[in-house]
Amino acid sequence: MADKISKDKRSYVMSRIRSNNTNAEKLLRKSIEGTFLRYQPKIFGKPDFGLINKKIAIFVDGCFWHKCPKCFRKPKSNTKYWRPKIDNNAQRDKKITRKLRSNGWKVIRIREHQIYSNLQKCEAKVRVIIE
Repeated sequence: MADKISKDKRSYVMSRIRSNNTNAEKLLRKSIEGTFLRYQPKIFGKPDFGLINKKIAIFVDGCFWHKCPKCFRKPKSNTKYWRPKIDNNAQRDKKITRKLRSNGWKVIRIREHQIYSNLQKCEAKVRVIIE
C-alpha cells in the first residue's frame, strides 16, 4: 500500500516524534516528584528514569515503538521497513531487561497507554519499588 502523504510531509511528521521527554514521561515525572528518580544515561539500556544507588531502572515504552500487546497496530505502509524495526525494538527491550535483572537491578517497564489510562496506579508501582 502506497503512503498517502508526500515523502517530504512524512519526513516532517517523523522528525516531530520524540524519543525522550515524551508527554507520557513528563506526566510520570511530574507525578513522582521528590523521589530522586532522574534520567541516568550511564545505566545500561538508557532507562527513562533511574536510581543508580538503589539499582532501579524505569522505562516508559511507547505502545507503537515497543510493540505493546494491547495497543500495537501493524503499519499498513512500508511494512518491509517497519516489521523488522519494531520486532528488533521488542527483542532489544527483552535483552536489556534480562541483563539489568541478572546484574541485580529492579526494572519496571510502563506502557504509554498505562500512564494515560491510570497514572495513579503507575505512580504507586514506582513508589513501591523505590521504598
